[in-house]
Formats: sequence, C-alpha cells, structure tokens
Amino acid sequence: MSQLEIRPVTAADHAAWLPLWQAYLRFYNTELPDAVCQSTWQRLLDDREPTHGALAWDSDTAVGLVHFIYHRSNWSIENSCYLQDLLVAEHCRGKGAGRQLIEFVYTTAKADGCCKVHWLTHETNATAIQLYERIAERPGYIQFRKAL
Repeated sequence: MSQLEIRPVTAADHAAWLPLWQAYLRFYNTELPDAVCQSTWQRLLDDREPTHGALAWDSDTAVGLVHFIYHRSNWSIENSCYLQDLLVAEHCRGKGAGRQLIEFVYTTAKADGCCKVHWLTHETNATAIQLYERIAERPGYIQFRKAL
C-alpha cells in the first residue's frame, strides 16, 4: 500500500466516516443507537471536546479511521491519550494502514502535550495484536468493567 494521507475529520467527511464506523461496530458485533453515532460524530467535530478523529485516505477513498480521547491521569501532570477506535477497511489490512493511523495518533498526541498513548483490543484480535506488539509495549493489565 502506498503512503496514505491521514487527516483529521471535517464536517464534509461524514459520508466517508459513517460506513467505516459501522464496519467497526460490526467487527465487534456491536450495535449502537443512531443518537449515539450522531453524538460521536458531533464530538469529533467539536474543538471543545477531548475526542478526536482522523481518516486514512487512499486517493479520494477513506480506508481507515481512528478515534482518540485526551484525558487526565493521576500518574502524570500531562494528559494521556486513549486510542479508543481503530479500523482499516478489510481490503487494506496488513498493508501498513493501521500503523500509519497509530503513528498519526502518536504524533498528534505528543504535539498536544500528552505523555502516553494507550488502548485496548479484544484478546481474539490476533492480527491487530501482532502489529501492536511491534509498536507499543504490552503492560499485562487485565480490564474489568461493569455497565451502569
């Protein structure tokens, strides 16, 4: 795959973003109400929100997305960056697009004063884990959660 153009989402990108977002949700066997998807999109566009998004473009086609959130930490003065969502279109996987999207987050978060980028993936996502182990450390924590 040639070098992609990775750029922050703009209001004009909704039609390119939405199918990737829906594919991401399907990948994780998840459905969200339309109101949540609309809220997510609006947050990505709002400069007052800590939520950010970018798309990977191959010519005029969006082939990947990444969403990331800046947040406080009790372990540092600087913000941390949580890479929440990452998807590469199926026909582009294994060709470097995921790495380019993550490196975009690294560069952006560092420029914005964050001290680290962290994320989760499902234990069955073996292809992604192979990439992640090459470009980040795996600290060994186990996630626990309770829906409220």
